[in-house]
Amino acid sequence: MSPSSFGPVVSSAHLAQSGFPQVSELEFGLIIASNAFNRWVVRAMSAAGYPELSSLDVLILHSVYHRDRPKKLADICLVLNVEDTHIVNYAIKKLAKAGLVELGRAGKEKTVAASTLGAQACEKYREIREDLLLRGIKDAGVEAEQMSRLAALLRLMSGQYDQAARAATAF
Repeated sequence: MSPSSFGPVVSSAHLAQSGFPQVSELEFGLIIASNAFNRWVVRAMSAAGYPELSSLDVLILHSVYHRDRPKKLADICLVLNVEDTHIVNYAIKKLAKAGLVELGRAGKEKTVAASTLGAQACEKYREIREDLLLRGIKDAGVEAEQMSRLAALLRLMSGQYDQAARAATAF
């Protein structure tokens, strides 16, 4: 029996029994890719010397370090598409306690910026990423244009899931 005779590779066959079973294939890919990505982020930052950080902590640190300028809590949540500001605020406090970010103010609003130590951690992570992840992707023959198309599709699907979530909330 060939693998194609089993149908699409999905985590929930009942969800693939729809008018668009390929979405179930994508969702299974998202599930395993998001878990692999989160595991990678934690282990790469651990290799950079910060084993106590969760994947969200690491993503927030990178977001804060982005373009090396202070960020507001709402902006971090918006960029990372995190709805719960409390978990982002908790992560920021954890990063501040570790000395990786510095808290500040812009008028009445609180801001957060990467500290020198945080910037060094991000740069060490970048080096590890280049050596362990990017080289492997390039060696696998993945082309830059393919990666850009996939990224665009994922952003598009993010909007579809957000719209569906709003509709489900109003349902």
